[in-house]
Amino acid sequence: MENSNVGEDESSSKEFFCLMRVGRKSDWLHLPENTTTSVGRNSMVNYQLVSSSCPLMISRLHCIFSQKSGRWTVMDNKSPNGVWVNRKRVPPLEHFPLKLGDSVQIGVPVGGDRVEFDYVFTRCPQEDMKFCMARQTSETIVIQENLKRKRATEQEEPSTSEPKPSLDESVSKPCPLSVKRRRQMKQLQQQQQEEEMEEEVDNTSDLEKLQMYSQNIRMMRAQVALLEGKHRHGDSLPAEEVTVSRGLLEMIRSKMHRMELLEKSFNESKKQLKEQKTQHQEEHLKKQLEEALQEQKKVMEELAVSRQGFEEMLSAKNKELEVTKEEKEKARAQKDEVVTQVTEVLENELQCIICAELLIKAVILNCAHSFCSYCINQWRKKKDECPICREAIQSQTRCLALDNCIDGMVENLSAEMKTRRQALIKERS
Repeated sequence: MENSNVGEDESSSKEFFCLMRVGRKSDWLHLPENTTTSVGRNSMVNYQLVSSSCPLMISRLHCIFSQKSGRWTVMDNKSPNGVWVNRKRVPPLEHFPLKLGDSVQIGVPVGGDRVEFDYVFTRCPQEDMKFCMARQTSETIVIQENLKRKRATEQEEPSTSEPKPSLDESVSKPCPLSVKRRRQMKQLQQQQQEEEMEEEVDNTSDLEKLQMYSQNIRMMRAQVALLEGKHRHGDSLPAEEVTVSRGLLEMIRSKMHRMELLEKSFNESKKQLKEQKTQHQEEHLKKQLEEALQEQKKVMEELAVSRQGFEEMLSAKNKELEVTKEEKEKARAQKDEVVTQVTEVLENELQCIICAELLIKAVILNCAHSFCSYCINQWRKKKDECPICREAIQSQTRCLALDNCIDGMVENLSAEMKTRRQALIKERS
């Protein structure tokens, strides 16, 4: 008794894999290890799920849970509403891996409504899940056992049934027909052939009709020639064959008459078709000419409009060019005035009185007059007074501002002035 109690405790404490229904303590799905568990609407699966809101939400064989080498997977069997793991749809016919705690939803509605079959893949002891498990369908097991039993009985039972007797393949041959009956059958066959030929001729075009009638008339003429040849050779023909030949002649005459009418109608229809073709061609050519003239008119109008636009653009460009020319001339005149003014200022204010050149290394005396450094030094050797105001020279200072101003102005002057100034600087240095 103690051993049995211990076994029951071990089995109750053992954990099993299952799909726990969210929000319910029932309809849990037990997943046995190392086996496959099928889920669907059909009664042949392990767990049958039937939706209360939409019966077709779950497919017949919706999905399959399986464990291989200790790893659980789920496979969607191309179900319309699919299998969703962690709110992501599982690709069909692929073994998608499952982990403990994964959310498994079977049959998710398209409109985003509440999912009816919502589970969590977990592992729990038998005590917690034995009152919550769903019932497994037993029809699959019963059907498999019945099939096994039938196969076993078929193999064990000896084949005692005797083969059924086959039907006699020999069939009584028909009695030979009389000569009159054969002739009547031939006539009926000929009539049927003629009717079939007439139906084919009605379904074909006029040209094909003429060809078919000509072939039929040739065949009939050959038959009549054979009959006439027999009569000439003295072969006595029965009355029935004579009536048949007369009937053939009458048919040939009617066919010939019909052929002539068809030829006339065919020629008339040919003429009408030619006239219609010519008229149609003329109308088509007229339409083409009219369309070409209209297109030409449109092109001419577009060209005229584009020409006007180009002329306006050219006139505007010419006006702009004239304005720019005037502005350029004004700018040149202003520049010339500025250059003349600058030259006058240079000549009057920034020119050394001693050498009559622009100041080079300008020097300012105590009397505020400016001279070239070289020139005033040479002048002071003779007289120690200002050449302009004759005031005694007490001090002389270099003026860099004048030098920089003169150098900046000289850059805008002509090249001759620049070369002349550089030559003077070299001589005095």
